[in-house]
Amino acid sequence: MQVEKFYYDNKIVKMFAYATILWGVVGMLAGLLASIQIFYPAANMDFAPTTFGRLRPVHTNAVIFAFVGNGIFMGVYYSLQRLCKARMFSDKLSKIHFWGWQAIIVTAAVTLLAGYTTGKEYAELEWPVDIAITVVWVIFGINMFGTIIKRRESHLYVAIWFYIATWITVAMLHIVNSFELPFSFFKSYSWYAGVQDALVQWWYGHNAVAFFLTTPYLGVMYYFLPKAANRPVYSYRLSIIHFWALIFLYIWAGPHHLLYTALPDWAQNLGVVFSVMLIAPSWGGMLNGLFTLRGAWDKVREDPILKFMVVAITCYGMATFEGPMLSLKNVNAIAHFTDWIIAHVHVGALGWNGFLTFGILYWLIPRIFNTQLYSKKLANTHFWIGTVGIVLYVVPMYWAGFTQALMWKSFTNDGTLTYQFLETVTHILPLDVARSVGGTLYLVGVFIMVYNIYKTVKSGSLVANEAAEAAPLSKVIKPESEKYWHRWIERRPVQMLVFSLIAVAIGGLVELIPTFLVESNVPTIASVKPYTPLELQGRDIYIREGCYTCHSQMIRPFRDEVARYGEYSKAGEFVYDHPFQWGSKRTGPDLAREGGKYPDSWHYNHMLDPRTMSPGSIMPNYPWLLDDKIDTSLTAAKIRAMQTLGVPYPEGYDKIANADLEKQAKGIKDNLKKDKIETSSNAEIIALIAYLQRVGTDIKGDPGPASALIK
Repeated sequence: MQVEKFYYDNKIVKMFAYATILWGVVGMLAGLLASIQIFYPAANMDFAPTTFGRLRPVHTNAVIFAFVGNGIFMGVYYSLQRLCKARMFSDKLSKIHFWGWQAIIVTAAVTLLAGYTTGKEYAELEWPVDIAITVVWVIFGINMFGTIIKRRESHLYVAIWFYIATWITVAMLHIVNSFELPFSFFKSYSWYAGVQDALVQWWYGHNAVAFFLTTPYLGVMYYFLPKAANRPVYSYRLSIIHFWALIFLYIWAGPHHLLYTALPDWAQNLGVVFSVMLIAPSWGGMLNGLFTLRGAWDKVREDPILKFMVVAITCYGMATFEGPMLSLKNVNAIAHFTDWIIAHVHVGALGWNGFLTFGILYWLIPRIFNTQLYSKKLANTHFWIGTVGIVLYVVPMYWAGFTQALMWKSFTNDGTLTYQFLETVTHILPLDVARSVGGTLYLVGVFIMVYNIYKTVKSGSLVANEAAEAAPLSKVIKPESEKYWHRWIERRPVQMLVFSLIAVAIGGLVELIPTFLVESNVPTIASVKPYTPLELQGRDIYIREGCYTCHSQMIRPFRDEVARYGEYSKAGEFVYDHPFQWGSKRTGPDLAREGGKYPDSWHYNHMLDPRTMSPGSIMPNYPWLLDDKIDTSLTAAKIRAMQTLGVPYPEGYDKIANADLEKQAKGIKDNLKKDKIETSSNAEIIALIAYLQRVGTDIKGDPGPASALIK
């Protein structure tokens, strides 16, 4: 039989491995600082780029798209070549992909710290960066499919199925969620508003977790776990069921992030049903991984790489059990907006993604450098410190979440709320400190890994072009290999791509189309009016400063929330909100009915130093808002953009918008002057006050007959 000689490209694998380590350290350092800011407000440093509201998106994007993203590409570029018995399709495309992705990461960090954000969780990056992501993702896809097409192995192994589904689904999610209307070089408004924007965002947001943090890592698990254990995958049939059931069911689950909100009930219920069904394929994958190690537990006890992988798969199982449980409405009513969700997320991030990445790095680096791991003892130390770090991180957050929920919902015997919101914040500060201790330990383990890998690399030499040989792919498919339908599709990557797209598109179409086309899903409210130009400017400042990372604007129909915040939120309230601002965490109180609660001077002093108005507050100071000026040069462009999006400003209003802005600003300035506060009428604080005083004021009064909905 003819044998062809070729070379695997290990240089690109090394580059992505180094980037994974670098951005892992950076992202985790950002997360540690953000966690300290929760209990030590001075850590915000009274400097705009280092405040929690700007730092938190940097942390999430760095961990998801920089650390895990580079980890995905590291695993794919190493395993795909060997599974296809072919070098990557194009070395040039590999390098463009690498440097393009790193440029996106740097640009993302700089722009987010500078306050350029869309305000949509896990999709905060502005429109030029979104375009760059699309281009680089297409380049990655061309390189991946080019490699698959020229493969020397006819069968597509299970890992490749997950890579294919990841690529097409992430492309779909990113494009749909990133529809936005630019009004300046680096700023835009979401194409969607209110309820529709919330549904699209969490259809994207949940499935960014599903198809960026889960499916590609399942692919690398299916490759690297058997390699590390030197054993075949437990069940090939189970992997088939796992794959197709997972990608079909996952896409429907997004609405479980919006339970008890203004989203239509039918959409919420769909999210619940499919979330519960997700337990089956998720645990099928977990069991397939753990059972692969059957008979190898003695090796697990000795090998730190397998220890990392076992804990990673176990954390995957824990997170994918807890996710469906949190989707049950009675559980969600307790957990949503609390630190319970933070614990849940970090079981997956620290355990599943982090530990699997560490295990792969320890296995892969010695092989591409043709050497041995420098120290198994250090790797074991990293494992135990990291494991303790995870426990010390998540247990206090579970405790804090339960505490928050119980305190929020507590009533005295005479029917009044037992606790002011600030009491629920200060009560859990020791648990926030414990969380930071756990995060510090986890990061110490990462630094141990950095040293261990550095010494490993120094002891070896990179095999940049690893020699290999294999017979060319036969173009003749034997009839008996077509006996099972999956054997047919496993030989055809393009068909696999098409069927994967169909599987993931169905759920999105069923949920999104009715929400946009059926008018009754978002009933209008006559009293709800567009924002004034000054309020619009203030809203953009609110988003820029990341206020949505700590404050929700969604009052659920619960007795405690209505008693604490006011009338519960309606779908029609948000028709002019591009983007929506419902939030996903209440580190601070809900602001949906903030307008008119306090005088203008209270907001001024609260932004200057929150502790003067709310002793014990953990909110950062925002002194720059008192000095920085409103950029009125963009007012007209903002109005025109909103008109394009369907907001009913009068024709030609963009030409007089600044006159209205100045008039309203002068009124707020005069109000402040009455309280002996002197400030410029074009200071940003004036615009922010205008927005905060407007929020929720279009809806006033008693819930009336609808009070029966209050739980």
